[in-house]
Amino acid sequence: MDSSELKSWLALSTVPKIGPIRYVSLVRHFGSPEKVLAASAKELAELPDVGPVTASGIKNNVSWETAEEQLGLCEKTKVQIVTFKDESYPKNLLTIYDPPPFLFVGGEIKEEDQNAVAIVGCRSASPYGRKITERIGRELVRRGITIVSGMARGIDSIGHLAALKEKGRTLAVFGSGLDVLYPPENRKLAGQIRSSGAVISEFLLGTKPEAPNFPRRNRLISGLSLGVVIVEAGNRSGALLTAQCALEQNREVFAIPGNLDSENSQGTNRLIKEGAKLVTAVEDILEELRISTQTEPSSPLVQTKRDLSGLSEAEKSMFKLISDEPYHIDKIASQASVGVPEALSTLLSLELKGLVKQLSGKIFVRA
Repeated sequence: MDSSELKSWLALSTVPKIGPIRYVSLVRHFGSPEKVLAASAKELAELPDVGPVTASGIKNNVSWETAEEQLGLCEKTKVQIVTFKDESYPKNLLTIYDPPPFLFVGGEIKEEDQNAVAIVGCRSASPYGRKITERIGRELVRRGITIVSGMARGIDSIGHLAALKEKGRTLAVFGSGLDVLYPPENRKLAGQIRSSGAVISEFLLGTKPEAPNFPRRNRLISGLSLGVVIVEAGNRSGALLTAQCALEQNREVFAIPGNLDSENSQGTNRLIKEGAKLVTAVEDILEELRISTQTEPSSPLVQTKRDLSGLSEAEKSMFKLISDEPYHIDKIASQASVGVPEALSTLLSLELKGLVKQLSGKIFVRA
């Protein structure tokens, strides 16, 4: 598509009250944005979903200057515009109620990205959430699945990184223009995603990451995917909005069970109660989505049994005090009724046996 055609796509989007549904409807009726813009006010007003006010806007409130500016920014930032009429437009998105008329894309969307699963969750990921996200992402990528997420702090970023570590594909959906990185510390991650997938946004370049943008972003995360996995989410987490979008789009919703005492598990456990598919292994996801692979079945995401037969009684007692939630050495020693030096010695032995992991600040979790 040449620049003059793209300019018309951009120009039509600058008209007030032209959202995705109305935009796509107009283009399908007239054939192209150029023909929409060239239509008379009478022709436009006669359409049931337009009316005289919107028709007047199309004839009088088009910002060709903004369209020209956007084309220049696309060239400067190496971003392409993919319209819903292009072959490279994601097929999964075409099936949702309100697909964007066009997307800004940095990188490349491929045919294989139709086999995609979204991984989302809270920004304050626990060690448990981090471990499970890394394992899910790794196992899915090994089976040829593209990982989709929103590049937010926490679970989203961990999901993208898991895909990159396995040299797999991942798509990141922005709640801002592609030239406005949020969070800013993910600049390097965004660059890596461009080379192993794509960064995607429906927002004009220069758009700031304002709160109303993220529900719109969430519908694209679920829309690009066959199903959505919620790893950790509190009762007010934005990840639950993505789950709701998935349900409305007839996508599968999966949830990882969590500690009943953890705030980060309140939302995921509630989703399971309400009918979300409980996930204990990646095969739970693949079977529900009817995706067959040639790889061997993976191990459970959460190991419920461990071989403790070779441990001393002191090690067994200490190990039972350690969980997926991080505990400081002082609390562990107190619960074990031993001194800190003795507790550290036992924990070091468990760490050498691969059962316990030490985090910074003398904090311990199960490995």
